[in-house]
Amino acid sequence: MRLTGKGAQTPQDDHRNDGVLIWLNGRLVPRAQATVSIFDAGFGLGDGVWEGIRYVDGRFVFLDDHLGRLEAGAKAIALDIGLSRDGVREALQQTIDANGMTDGVHIRLMVTRGEKTTIHQDPRNALGRPTIAIVAEHKLPDPQVKRDGLALATTPVRCSPPDMFDMRLNSHSRLNLIQALLPAIAAGAQEALMLDPHGFVSSCNSTNLFFVSGGTVLTSTGRYCFNGITRQKVLDLCAAHGIPLRQADFTLAEAYASEEAFVTGTFGGITPVSRLDGRPFGGAGRPVTERLCTLYEALTRSS
Repeated sequence: MRLTGKGAQTPQDDHRNDGVLIWLNGRLVPRAQATVSIFDAGFGLGDGVWEGIRYVDGRFVFLDDHLGRLEAGAKAIALDIGLSRDGVREALQQTIDANGMTDGVHIRLMVTRGEKTTIHQDPRNALGRPTIAIVAEHKLPDPQVKRDGLALATTPVRCSPPDMFDMRLNSHSRLNLIQALLPAIAAGAQEALMLDPHGFVSSCNSTNLFFVSGGTVLTSTGRYCFNGITRQKVLDLCAAHGIPLRQADFTLAEAYASEEAFVTGTFGGITPVSRLDGRPFGGAGRPVTERLCTLYEALTRSS
């Protein structure tokens, strides 16, 4: 069964991507030739870490934040990337230059444990050479999604604590998040709202959630949600511009009673939410969301 519709990560179509060159283990190859072994740990086991990075006006956006998160994730799973931070920067720039890109680019930087002697979860049978792939695409959010806002549905799949499956680790394995999204799609939504193990509002399946009540921006404590760079930028913008903010445990009832809601992520930046479990947001406008959108876009172009 093929699932259709638009989600939080839906881009505009851009046929320039048909001919992009992919950086794969030090070589630039056409996308049709960008292949890895079926014995690769990422393919067989989801054993690896990744980053999504934007390239705007000739600059990588928040690159040090992304590379710091990549290095921390690799360290957490005892994965040697095999490149210094400067080496990763150089590979990213080579990919951008080879494709003649200047703006409106989204990059997926992926590192796996590499090829293994056999497909088995034990990391000790890896051959010791990581697989590094960089996919740079002309990729902008669908303007209809940004304009209309997302419909969310609460999913029965919960966010997991760090001692089970750490949501803050950008792991190649996303099956738990796909499982969370499927019931939301069946309910006619575009993104799934996931509760934490205690039943409080936590995260969406691919983005982090904020809502606005009485002019105050509300969001989870962060214990069970993604370690989002965009999320942190929004927290910083609230502090810098005097926008009231509370990080705490919030119930679904409190989310339903809010006037505005939005999600954050590297690709979409800040995207408004129009409905949660059929309940509408933004009936009186989205003043706080729109202000934060403006501040965030200015920040991405000045970073």
